[in-house]
Amino acid sequence: MLKEISVDRIAAEIARLCVQANRQLPCDISGRLESSIKTETNPLAIKILEDLKLNLKVADELKIPVCQDTGMSVVFLDVGQDVHFTGGSLEDAVNEGVRQGYKQGLLRMSVVADPLKRVNTSDNTPAIIHIRIVPGNRVKITVAPKGFGSENMSGIRMLTPAATREDVIAAVVDVVKQAASNPCPPMVIGVGIGGDFEMCALLAKKALCRSLDIPHPDPYYAQLEKDMLEEINKLGIGPQGFGGKTTALGLNIETFATHIAGLPVAVNIGCHVTRHAEVIID
Repeated sequence: MLKEISVDRIAAEIARLCVQANRQLPCDISGRLESSIKTETNPLAIKILEDLKLNLKVADELKIPVCQDTGMSVVFLDVGQDVHFTGGSLEDAVNEGVRQGYKQGLLRMSVVADPLKRVNTSDNTPAIIHIRIVPGNRVKITVAPKGFGSENMSGIRMLTPAATREDVIAAVVDVVKQAASNPCPPMVIGVGIGGDFEMCALLAKKALCRSLDIPHPDPYYAQLEKDMLEEINKLGIGPQGFGGKTTALGLNIETFATHIAGLPVAVNIGCHVTRHAEVIID
């Protein structure tokens, strides 16, 4: 059944999600941070983790962002094929929502209009928008503000089909090792495997938006998530790079079909405040 949804509603929801995502860390990540305090053995690492926990508490009490880098807005839209948008352009509505959210929430404007001329747009637009058409008449909106301290440390490896499971693990671990303390660990790691050059990067980004409490549905990849996380935490980078066994709070993998001649692997690194918030409009 066809459903009409005003783009003004889309803009309003995105504005709200921009503020929410920047002020409140998802429960799965804050929960992992809490539990890591109990499992960490390095005294300095424990103190840092406790400070990070306190930062989340203060941000919530004062209604301020959990990090001063309030990110570039990444917006995922799962649009039901039976939805008809009314009142204007969907893309314009998304950017208007970001514009309103960042101004109303007093969030830092971090976007420049041109990558080389570097003039700030002053409203944190344009957003990075990913639209997927799905069955039904609902719209799922996910807003994921992405800070660039961690984004800059991400990477893609174009492996060959001859690469083994161990080679894939080594490629992911190497990206994290090279990142070291730069992404403000403990990190959250999104891994994309398959597709092509740009698809594997998108998979890695989407992986950061999946709850750390939900393992990959395929047992093979669920185990691979555990093995990768274990190897990463053996690096000893630790919270903020001062040592310890809590280099990463969690790791998610997303996969897609690929070409017979390739094996793309992307690693999208998130900091300890890997933020995202979502809503379903039905």
